[in-house]
Amino acid sequence: MSAYAIAHLREAAPHPEIAEYIERITATFAPYGGRFLVHGAQHDVKEGSWPGHVVVIGFPSMGEARAWWDSAAYQEIAPLRSRHIAGDIILVPGVGEDYDATATAQAMRAGLSG
Repeated sequence: MSAYAIAHLREAAPHPEIAEYIERITATFAPYGGRFLVHGAQHDVKEGSWPGHVVVIGFPSMGEARAWWDSAAYQEIAPLRSRHIAGDIILVPGVGEDYDATATAQAMRAGLSG
């Protein structure tokens, strides 16, 4: 099942280390089947506030997403970003093609009535 690395990165002043990070990141996730799904795009806030930027990287599985995050190659460049951009980053599994939200709602209703 697919997995995603999702980053909500706050605004930051341009810095040479950020440019280096961006130049090098693709090579770090390529061995794990990762690829950018969202990067550098303007977003349209519909509820609440969402200052900064969104980055989404897709992976074939949670195992590969975790292996990328923990890899020596990524950990070597991560400080180039984290020294200059505050943010929140999560790894999250996707849902299968047969996922049905009504089953989740039914389980929730059963829990509420029991």
